[in-house]
Amino acid sequence: MQVSQSVRGYLVSNSLYFLMVVTFMCSASVSANSKDLNEFIKQPEVVGKARLSMMFWDIYDASLIAPSGKFTKENPFALELTYLRDFDGEEIASRSIDEIRKLGMDDEVKLAKWYQEMKDIFPNVKEGDTITGVVDNDQISHFYIDEQLLGHVHDKEFSKWFFSIWLSEDTSEPKMRKQLLGLAK
Repeated sequence: MQVSQSVRGYLVSNSLYFLMVVTFMCSASVSANSKDLNEFIKQPEVVGKARLSMMFWDIYDASLIAPSGKFTKENPFALELTYLRDFDGEEIASRSIDEIRKLGMDDEVKLAKWYQEMKDIFPNVKEGDTITGVVDNDQISHFYIDEQLLGHVHDKEFSKWFFSIWLSEDTSEPKMRKQLLGLAK
């Protein structure tokens, strides 16, 4: 069966349009690998996305998710990190504490407690693994790898400091913060 030039062009054109629509819809939706965020967030939508790179290495892709795609510190939200390299869970906990210190937290007793909690929660990750941190209505942090619960930190102050690593104006990665908050492309 022979297809005319105009029909072939129409099919190719419509296939490309369909592919563009699907790509756009997927980029605006919540990651399929994340915990079902509807349990914590009404109408979860991505606020912004960013990639953390150091020197020549890509570290992780991050997505901030909030109700209807509008982030406020008072409402539940989630931060997804999809790792682009393998990391030891203890290394993730240690780096998190270093970043919290840089933000100004100097209570070494709390930092030691938080380090131990994170060390107990965060697994070793392989390239492609996604860890999702969710802050609920009570400002309690819940951590998942894909759909599996890793653990909780029931300290509201921890939630504030931990997520400030990415969302505070004093973050060590201001460009990434702007991208996550949807303030920059």
